[in-house]
Amino acid sequence: MAIKVRDFEVRLTHTKEERRMVRALRYDVFVEEEGATPTAEQKELHEEFDEFDKYAEYMAVFHNGKIVGTYRIIDKKAADKMGGFYTETEFNISKIKKASDNIAEMSRACVAREYRENALVMRMLWAGLSEYVLRRRIAVLFGVASWVGQKPVESAQAISYLYYNYLSPLRLRARVIPERFADGVDQRMSKMNILPRAFVDEEIAKKQMTPLIKGYLRMGATFGQGVFIDKPFNTYDVFVMLQTKNMDAAYQKHFYGRENALEHLDVKRHPIQTLGKIMLMPITGSLNVLGAFFEFLLREDAADAEFIEESQNPDEEQ
Repeated sequence: MAIKVRDFEVRLTHTKEERRMVRALRYDVFVEEEGATPTAEQKELHEEFDEFDKYAEYMAVFHNGKIVGTYRIIDKKAADKMGGFYTETEFNISKIKKASDNIAEMSRACVAREYRENALVMRMLWAGLSEYVLRRRIAVLFGVASWVGQKPVESAQAISYLYYNYLSPLRLRARVIPERFADGVDQRMSKMNILPRAFVDEEIAKKQMTPLIKGYLRMGATFGQGVFIDKPFNTYDVFVMLQTKNMDAAYQKHFYGRENALEHLDVKRHPIQTLGKIMLMPITGSLNVLGAFFEFLLREDAADAEFIEESQNPDEEQ
């Protein structure tokens, strides 16, 4: 389903050219703006990509014929084809993989710099991602959230605050793999409890958080243990996980009219064969309930939102 707000539209990409546009935007943001080190091929093509892009899906916001915001999504089926998730290059997520087949990874989130002052593009990405999660019946959504640079101490308040207040439950907790740090990077920098609890100031911590991390917290996310220093990408990363049944009560109440509407999407200790009686409304049915949730996400722009069911074109690249 595509969601339109005036001359903006969010949906999955369909064609090779749209996918190329996504990778070009990622190059602009991650390489030219934030200092990631490109390969020779990436530099020649002016595209940022890796081996995990082959079977990934791209959620994208379109405006005036160009892509201005994007997320990369890798579901379990795609990860099986590629031998794992991108996140596994930095964190051990074996507990999450054992818990449920209904999982998906979000990564490479970015917005073109000229569209960041207005939060509409990021809110539309969240609306598109939320529709994807519900359509695919995703129980766990996860990925990494990053700060630019290679010195976690510069975000010590924020990282320590996440450690003391928002660690994922042990049965689902991802853990950093410091042994995979690049040569010359001190593995002791993987610690999250950079500051003692008594020294953590919530106000300062939230000022140090990126808008994306603040958004994850509002959605009810929890975080894995440890910080990964990604030297080639010029970032330091924390693992973020969202159990859809634990979405912030305010979001669920606006979406379904009750705070525990997604409780049936619980995480089991064995692969889910069926979700049983799905209370979740069919996405192909009335859009009234979906509209209530998107109204909450899109806020003052919701009055201009249109919801369009897309027909599947067999000639389009998935």
